[in-house]
Amino acid sequence: MVTSAFDRCARLIADADGLLITAGAGLGVDSGLPDFRGSEGMWQAYPALGKAGLHFQEIANPAAFAARPRLAWGFYGHRLDLYRRTEPGPAFAILFDIARRLPDGAFIFTSNVDGQFQKAGFDAQRIVECHGSIHHLQCMKGCNARTWPADEFQPEIDAEACELTNALPSCPHCGALARPNILMFGDWDWIEHRTQAQQTRLAAWKRRVDRLLVLEIGAGTAVLSVRLFGEQLGVPIIRINLRDAGTAHEPGVSLALPATEAMRGIARALRERGFPMD
Repeated sequence: MVTSAFDRCARLIADADGLLITAGAGLGVDSGLPDFRGSEGMWQAYPALGKAGLHFQEIANPAAFAARPRLAWGFYGHRLDLYRRTEPGPAFAILFDIARRLPDGAFIFTSNVDGQFQKAGFDAQRIVECHGSIHHLQCMKGCNARTWPADEFQPEIDAEACELTNALPSCPHCGALARPNILMFGDWDWIEHRTQAQQTRLAAWKRRVDRLLVLEIGAGTAVLSVRLFGEQLGVPIIRINLRDAGTAHEPGVSLALPATEAMRGIARALRERGFPMD
């Protein structure tokens, strides 16, 4: 049954002109990043937040930066450092190899804020980060509509307390506290211009693609941004999700597998069809 599903995936890819890769947190987990599914997963990664009884929605919230900036930046600073150190898992390399062999290549639409696609070599001009990026900052006070790279911010974290111990990042324009350029819970001040520009580039690319295929990977049902975006396009979908595979209606395919296992199976099926793969 799984072999047959891999064969159907290979046929869909071989028939496509362009690949829209829609990705959620499950892809990052396959690279060894923490799974924040439910409070238990987050508290295991951040015991200090568990002791304080803080749920993900309470720390991933602009109000946390206003009330407890060192704690909020302890959480996000640790994540920033972790994402900088994490190497993309094997699934990224297979996706990259497939994408570069299609006539119109690939575009990425992801809710992940970790920058792993850029790190894996995908063109930054062909990536939509629909929830923003931890690698960019914005002013808490919204003194202007600008964002800037977080490259100069090197967080130092007291892991036991989950608190930032070095200087808080500040806005280069007004000196106020800076926050990640990420869409958080209860967030009315997210500066979305960078993501809007990415969306514009995606729309232009889609207009050029005659035979579009969506490959959805690691996008669960807790946050539906990625799933809904791919489904509303009305094109075939290959859905890869260990826990929430659901059903991708014909001619689509659903694979209830981890990202790496699924992509390796698809790669084997493509080679068997004569599709050039490294």
